[in-house]
Amino acid sequence: MKKRKLYRKLLILAVVLYGVFTLINQQKILNQYSRNSKELASKIEKEQTYNKQLVAEKENVNSKEFVEQTAREMLDMYYPNEKVYLDKGM
Repeated sequence: MKKRKLYRKLLILAVVLYGVFTLINQQKILNQYSRNSKELASKIEKEQTYNKQLVAEKENVNSKEFVEQTAREMLDMYYPNEKVYLDKGM
């Protein structure tokens, strides 16, 4: 009789300990998922902002101002008889 009670108590203790360890491990996993979710949400927000910038630039790419600016900055092209002054002091 006493052995049965002891085994029963040990079995209950083992089940409770198993449950506690399982809950602790699952809480760690949930915390990690929560951190990952926040990081990914931040990345998504940054990429959406970048996407909006690209869409705005795409709409602006055929404008005269954009073409002139690109020609001046990247190709060093200027209008005929236009004087360009460079400050070499900087």
